[in-house]
Amino acid sequence: MSPKEVRYGDYIAWENLPHLWCAGCGHGVILKAITMAAAELAIPKEKLVLATGIGCSGRSGDYVTCHRFQGTHGRTLAFATGIKLARPDVTVICLMGDGDGAAIGGNHLLHAARRNIDVTAVIANNLNYGMTGGQFSPATPLGSVTSTSRSGKTEATMDLCALADVAGANFVARTTVYHVREVQRFIERAIKTKGFSMVEVLTPCPTYYGRYNEIGDSVGMLNWFKNRTLPLEKYQALPPEEKKNYFWRGIMVERERPDFLETYRSSVARRSN
Repeated sequence: MSPKEVRYGDYIAWENLPHLWCAGCGHGVILKAITMAAAELAIPKEKLVLATGIGCSGRSGDYVTCHRFQGTHGRTLAFATGIKLARPDVTVICLMGDGDGAAIGGNHLLHAARRNIDVTAVIANNLNYGMTGGQFSPATPLGSVTSTSRSGKTEATMDLCALADVAGANFVARTTVYHVREVQRFIERAIKTKGFSMVEVLTPCPTYYGRYNEIGDSVGMLNWFKNRTLPLEKYQALPPEEKKNYFWRGIMVERERPDFLETYRSSVARRSN
């Protein structure tokens, strides 16, 4: 198949649609952005692995025709690491939710970035545990009402992008489902980056987060993302007391640190000489 013949629809398991996500959920938008990025980069589906975890985003593997893997909650990135080390020739994309990536899997995220494994992590951050009833996650904004914080979340919010940056990821970006073209563009750049890359995508959960916090339905949540996000440069210029009212979006990190396999092979070669 020539590169021009690759279409996003080739990666979609159309026979398994319609999907099981709630009306207004953004996970389908993110999955389509992944497939459109793969098509733009002309990745043959036999050379593409979509690894997912548990939670709403974990169902994504049911809707693709490329290789897929579903791991236990929070452990998918560890399995994806093994897949990439065993088959360096394949493109591995790990799609996780904020609970999967920030809570149970937070340690794996940290070490995958530190090792600089050549895997792209896409974190669909719907700001709560949507599948299990809307409990708060580490990524839920401070003060949010959830099933487990009826008077407002009192724990500080974990900044996944800052964490990936400090740990050493080569590419880190954040956007929202409202900025749909940016989602695809960032994922493309993440896949093209050698080493660990991460794209956090803020996505609506009107069933729980939007309802509990009186933001509204899916349209209301998309408008909320539109009005509550700023380009990274504008966000950084805000006074500290105003930053709590906004999310930033944009590319935080682009670096060229050698990835794990490159470092490993160099080490082996030095010892062999």
